[in-house]
Amino acid sequence: MATSVVDKKKYTYEDYLNISDDKRYELIEGELLMAPSPFTRHQRISRKIGALLDEYVTENGLGEIFFAPCDVYFDDGNVVQPDILYITKERSGIVTEKNIQGAPDIAIEIVSKSSAYRDMVQKKALYLKFGVSEYWIVIPENEIIEIHVLKGNVLQLYKTYEKDDTLESPCLKGLKMQLREIF
Repeated sequence: MATSVVDKKKYTYEDYLNISDDKRYELIEGELLMAPSPFTRHQRISRKIGALLDEYVTENGLGEIFFAPCDVYFDDGNVVQPDILYITKERSGIVTEKNIQGAPDIAIEIVSKSSAYRDMVQKKALYLKFGVSEYWIVIPENEIIEIHVLKGNVLQLYKTYEKDDTLESPCLKGLKMQLREIF
């Protein structure tokens, strides 16, 4: 899954909204970045995590789960589409008809070889900058999920979960996810 910078021009959110093709883009520090559709393994993992999260969040009345493509607007030069994101009920005001206006409580990225730098470096820095409380980095190749939590001015590694582990989210208290069901 190749990721490419469209060109070196600095883009704005208005430019981003005026793109007329059907490709998937993100805007990071004014750079317009494109990525093809994810592979099927990525989609399976996203579906499984999303279904478990959606069931837990819905049953407990905790907020909403959204799936890519769904724009998260941070500012005029930064618009991303996390694979999965969670917004608490208390922060539901950031959910608009058009997009999410601000930091999700949880952002989840499923890494592929071509998206590793974007997910693990660029987006992690962006999520820190704009105050995402919890960031999950799902690495299918290694069958692990890293959870990073916002501590002051750093997204600190909370825990790395492996295939035989039971994931517990600091943000979603009580959630227990068997990773063997995911991978």
